[in-house]
Amino acid sequence: MSEQIIILTEEALTSTDVANITNLYGPGDDVELVLLVPADTHRNLFVDVVDQLTMLDVPGALREFREKPDAATVKAEATEILAASLAVLSAGGAKASGTVAEGDAVASLVAKVTESGARQAVVVTRPHAVADTFRQDWAHQAQRKLGLPVLHLYSDSGFIGDS
Repeated sequence: MSEQIIILTEEALTSTDVANITNLYGPGDDVELVLLVPADTHRNLFVDVVDQLTMLDVPGALREFREKPDAATVKAEATEILAASLAVLSAGGAKASGTVAEGDAVASLVAKVTESGARQAVVVTRPHAVADTFRQDWAHQAQRKLGLPVLHLYSDSGFIGDS
């Protein structure tokens, strides 16, 4: 039976992300990557605006004030992120499966890790200045609940979050 690495991501994985994740195990290891994409990230509007402003992304901060999409649109976007991520993982030679997670993203990750007996969890997000600074990001939350290290990678970069 293959070992599983559970991955929670809020945006489509890139080839850089795949390289970072597949470097976690050797070429001869039997590893299955299980991807979770939350249908709703339940982010705080104020925190999201501050995050965008700290990254000097004024247009992004203004986008946060637009009307939030309905549940069907959010689920469709999550399904697209999942499909794109699975395609990039497959192209990178990884054995992968995935699902759109309903409800709380961290609770979904914790449940999947517990259910599968996975020894490793990875969270891939863009930087979130406020949550990362105050250790309220998904990786820190999951690590507290699981009691095992959770690797926090910043999307499309080689940077590792502090978790």
